[in-house]
Amino acid sequence: MTKRNIIIAVAIAFILGLSILVYTTLHKAPPPPQTTPEVATTTPTIPFSESVVIGTSVEGRPITATRYGHGDTHVLFVGGIHGGYEWNSTLLAYAFMDYLEANPEFVPDTMTLSVIPSANPDGTFAVIGKEGRFAIGDVPADEGVVGTGRFNAHDVDLNRNFDCKWQPESTWRSKTVSAGTEPFSEPESLALRDYVATYTPTAVIFWHSQANAVYASECEDGILPKTLALMSAYATAADYAAVSTFDVYPVTGDAEGWLASIGIPAITVELSSHDSVEWQRNLAGITALLTVLKQ
Repeated sequence: MTKRNIIIAVAIAFILGLSILVYTTLHKAPPPPQTTPEVATTTPTIPFSESVVIGTSVEGRPITATRYGHGDTHVLFVGGIHGGYEWNSTLLAYAFMDYLEANPEFVPDTMTLSVIPSANPDGTFAVIGKEGRFAIGDVPADEGVVGTGRFNAHDVDLNRNFDCKWQPESTWRSKTVSAGTEPFSEPESLALRDYVATYTPTAVIFWHSQANAVYASECEDGILPKTLALMSAYATAADYAAVSTFDVYPVTGDAEGWLASIGIPAITVELSSHDSVEWQRNLAGITALLTVLKQ
């Protein structure tokens, strides 16, 4: 190949390479648009049940409440306000809590159910001798003198320490009992009062023993109409007597009466003995009561 041909070949190769470069540059795909990375969003899961400490007893034991469900209609169940003397009312509350955990569908979508299993933990400890949750096997065979563990550590009957016809002394059976220095003088009563103020329950059910009956509540203005419906439904389904007015002896400062005074229906369910939770009867009563509240 002559020198002239070499120069021509190099020139052609240069022109061809330049053409390819220009073509590639002009037809290069544009870069993808800049996008903001998507941030995954999740809705927090609201727990079906949640336990909170709502106060402490005279001796510093926690008073807990557990809420189940998310509905607007709030129903509160309270056990153990008379401590170890009525320890089966606390065990009934624990049985109900276990049932709700195992059967969450029992709670209507429109409701929240709260349980305070032991409103007087010091009184319970005085008999059971065990902190926190206990079982029937923990209860001593000989519970001692009648009434042991009924009062709190200040020797106050907590169900005489609420603001309904309160007096410094009240009655239990034929006995005169202390009702505290003023309404809500006791930390246990304050815990219940503040919990009610926070959540404004639609109705409150107290478990006691051992009168084998369901009682309506009242204060200065008499019985709330809804209270009678709840009393009748629970008593009929659970096969307890329905008693609209307790008149065996005068009672002042009771929690149920205080609730009536602030417009909240409350009933007292008295088990038939001091040593049985009567679970099936009370489950039937609770079911009937919730049916009334859904109407």
